Amino acid sequence: MAGSLTMQTSREAAEDRDWCEKMQGAAAYAWGVPGGEGVRRGDEDIEDGTRGSPLALAQAYLTRQLLQTNYPELKEDGALDIVVIKTTGDKILGQPLSDIGGKGLFTKEIDEALLDGRIDIAVHSMKDVPTYLAEGSILPCNLPREDTRDVFISPVASSLGELPEGAVVGSASLRRQAQILHKYPHLKVENFRGNVQSRIRKLQEGVCSATLLAYAGLKRLDLTDKATAILSYEEMLPAVAQGAIGIACREGDDSAAAYLASLNHEDTRLAVVCERAFLTALDGSCRTPIAGYARKEDGKLVFDGLVASPDGSKVFKTSRSGEWSEESVLRLGREAGEELKAEAGPEFFTWLQ
Repeated sequence: MAGSLTMQTSREAAEDRDWCEKMQGAAAYAWGVPGGEGVRRGDEDIEDGTRGSPLALAQAYLTRQLLQTNYPELKEDGALDIVVIKTTGDKILGQPLSDIGGKGLFTKEIDEALLDGRIDIAVHSMKDVPTYLAEGSILPCNLPREDTRDVFISPVASSLGELPEGAVVGSASLRRQAQILHKYPHLKVENFRGNVQSRIRKLQEGVCSATLLAYAGLKRLDLTDKATAILSYEEMLPAVAQGAIGIACREGDDSAAAYLASLNHEDTRLAVVCERAFLTALDGSCRTPIAGYARKEDGKLVFDGLVASPDGSKVFKTSRSGEWSEESVLRLGREAGEELKAEAGPEFFTWLQ
């Protein structure tokens, strides 16, 4: 059974802002301003755009650290600034993502700032990036991927299987909701949005009995001690591109592209290419429970994917293996998606209308 928990509070907004102010110091701010208002200091300076959540900022600061390590001149004051941009998805927390427009909600304003020159690079969680890129932008860089698994967090049970009948699991992810209900139909799942810290706090306050989060996010925020258990891939297949950070720049900006090329992790990029090809073939969005995980094993591609009905009553799975090359991963990801789309049949997707 799926429902909804309203998650947005003025307290959470204040907590986010206070946390960001402590973390960012002199970073440019854009809270509440559509698309942000980064202040450029010169043609050679780099403005690094990001969402304002603690996790997004941790990823932006990681990117800055890596760039400054490779290019010491970027350590100079003002050479590489972080610009916080509040997206539509950050502003509307009381509704499921599937009701308010899908994944572009977390990237649209950042893309606009990139294309009109207010920022020069944009740091994204790849699972938030639509299968298409904004015209005029490119995404030439993926950082090394973090652990892709999900974690179970609960003050009352050590696993999903230990939760009693009717227990509420909070999650905004249709992918997680569907897989939970498929294996544990006696549980209830309800929409549970907010940043990582606020969700953990609300769990401790008894809003629900358990929640699931990406292990990668907990690692980047140094919150792994909050995890009750790390879920196996058999129990919870991850989201497409989970644990991967992508960095975009403007098409034709050779300087930014050169900086980013030095950070690109090719194995991560190829895994993400495969998974996004799978998602594209399924016409996937935040209204579709889809999971996909590609990795390199013994020099070869191994891929597992699934698509499910929102209530978890139907789940279709597939696996692939093949060569670890751009052409191969793109083809195998696409074929996996086409297979599941055909197996499920057109009527399976009518609930999206």
